[in-house]
Amino acid sequence: MSHQNNSMQEKIKAPIALKKPHSLSHLGHKRQDPYFWMNQRDTPEVLDYLEQENAYYEAQTAHTKAFEAQLFDEMKARIKEDDSSVPYKHNGYWYVTKFELGKEYPIYTRKKESLAASEELLFDCNIMAQGHDYFSLGGFSVSPDNKFCIFSTDTVSRRQYVLQIKNLETGEILEDRIENTTGSASWASDSHTFFYTLKNPTTLRSEAIYRHEIGQQGSDVEIYKETDDTFNTYVFKTKSKKYIVIGSASTLTTEYQIFPADSPLASPKIFSKRSRGLEYDLNHYEDHFYILTNKDGATNFKVMKAHETKTEQAHWEEFIPHRPEVLLEDISIFKDFYVLSERSHGLTQIFIQPWDINTKAHYLPFESETYTAYVGTNPEFDTHVLRFGYNSLTTPASVYDYQVQTREKTLLKQQEVLDPSFKEANYISERIWANAADGTQLPISLVYHKDTPIDGSSPLLQYGYGSYGHTSDPYFSTVRLSLLNRGFVYAIAHIRGGEYLGRPWYESGKLLEKRNTFTDFIACSEHLIAKGYAAANGLFAYGGSAGGLLMGAVMNMAPELYKGVIASVPFVDVVTTMLDDAIPLTTGEYDEWGNPNEKEYYDYMLSYSPYDNVVAQNYPNTLVITGYHDSQVQYWEPAKWVAKLRELKTDKHKILFNTNMEAGHSGASGRFESLKEIAKEYAFIIDLSDKSLE
Repeated sequence: MSHQNNSMQEKIKAPIALKKPHSLSHLGHKRQDPYFWMNQRDTPEVLDYLEQENAYYEAQTAHTKAFEAQLFDEMKARIKEDDSSVPYKHNGYWYVTKFELGKEYPIYTRKKESLAASEELLFDCNIMAQGHDYFSLGGFSVSPDNKFCIFSTDTVSRRQYVLQIKNLETGEILEDRIENTTGSASWASDSHTFFYTLKNPTTLRSEAIYRHEIGQQGSDVEIYKETDDTFNTYVFKTKSKKYIVIGSASTLTTEYQIFPADSPLASPKIFSKRSRGLEYDLNHYEDHFYILTNKDGATNFKVMKAHETKTEQAHWEEFIPHRPEVLLEDISIFKDFYVLSERSHGLTQIFIQPWDINTKAHYLPFESETYTAYVGTNPEFDTHVLRFGYNSLTTPASVYDYQVQTREKTLLKQQEVLDPSFKEANYISERIWANAADGTQLPISLVYHKDTPIDGSSPLLQYGYGSYGHTSDPYFSTVRLSLLNRGFVYAIAHIRGGEYLGRPWYESGKLLEKRNTFTDFIACSEHLIAKGYAAANGLFAYGGSAGGLLMGAVMNMAPELYKGVIASVPFVDVVTTMLDDAIPLTTGEYDEWGNPNEKEYYDYMLSYSPYDNVVAQNYPNTLVITGYHDSQVQYWEPAKWVAKLRELKTDKHKILFNTNMEAGHSGASGRFESLKEIAKEYAFIIDLSDKSLE
């Protein structure tokens, strides 16, 4: 960066947010929050502050704009624009998603019986998105008779979807229109009735299941209302097509109700009533349900079975026993076999077991040191072909068909990387282990170009999440090549709070053990520097949402470790948010973070909440990104955090804050528009590294 740019930026002063005295009192404890006023959405004062921050961001990054554009162009150039998905067959039709040259959104089509048949257009999202700054097709569901299709759209980015119905024979959009839904729906067998989930208009909690009949606008019937505000409800149809299932779930507890799909007016019947801490999931086959559950201390889950006429827990029988060393993630049932998705020592395994006990069971063979594998789209019940996906940090996303009887594997499609210089052999991926403060071994997945020196001189971007039991699997990214090709190492820290090493890995990173998530990330950072993967002055960290909480916490705890931090839609005002049960994702989160109405949890949250723990100290260069319409982490959390960082930090490092005034939690909706956001982030850290902007 030139001295001229430096002096120009120094002349542009950072916004100073107005402070208004505001006292918050809870359980006899008082906190002062002078930036509390920022939660007044759409007021001139708030909009003016966000605009000032955006203007400051633009001024401070003016010197990287050309480089951002270059990054965007190279990221886009690697992606095949005129691309299509691998077709899958469902109920007599082949379904394909495709992209066309120069267009941002997908096009959904189908062909009857044969891939040689004429193509039917279902939805062209490029046309549907016209006139909207944001557009998302939430999903679609075709009726059993293939004549109608329910589809959902969101044009605000608050995940409040509008359901509509398309007549697939005439192309007509029916007058039926249902607002404020989750975006999914399930058909009864009659192809005339369907079921959907309505959201609470204030908290956006999924709280009620309704029945709708085509053409009967305004006369929908509520068939279930979830009254416990720590639970969400949803509806689906079993793969066997026999039952409609209504689910209720909190972080730790599930409950289901069932009724026959061919009796849409039937009353739902409880499958097995909720019991705190009992989680279970349902699959149906012939006259039995197969239940994935943690019942009786099966921490890593087991499978039980119950006859469809006797579904209460007392009648459940063990089918696949619990194995303490193997996390059982899912079971997929087919007519002649079932498939288990397992996780052992952090790696996914796919196990195929024929119902015929005389036919040998087996695992699909995977040989990499670190990879991602998953059971793909398999809507057909009567098939001997299993579709699965595979990729790794160096192997592009691949879709395979696997013949269960002959064990033959066919590669149907591998993601094309439109870069003549890309060769898998040019990149190295590995998995290493760091030691946590308590001695726990922490896995880290790494990827870098073979020419990148691992001698303590290279910049490194470390990613982490570590909440909700969500596992950050090591996946391939064409976008990430823009870092790797510039000499960056990329690391995924598989910290506690995720489920990489099984359910106990999650349990030891939540509630009153949440701080393990943060200290694990710091321990991984220290190990990466000690082992020469990262330069001591070249370590960068990135996290979004609950991973943004992670960023805020490690910035408070170990700011000197990081040269730069990117926090996207960060959940940083933990205590205030968890005390506000009127906003989305609060009451349902008590099992993850604790209920701050109880002093033990209130005090513990207060000990790590990033906003509450900002102090007068040096902080790393920081880029904070949010969406004004975010329904999951409200914009005012990062806004307040940035204001407090600016007020108290004792260094001259950059704090940049950029609000997308049109987007929500997931950022921009277009296929390539989202690349512009990544280009911003990469430009920020490359500018701070010793790599040139070229």
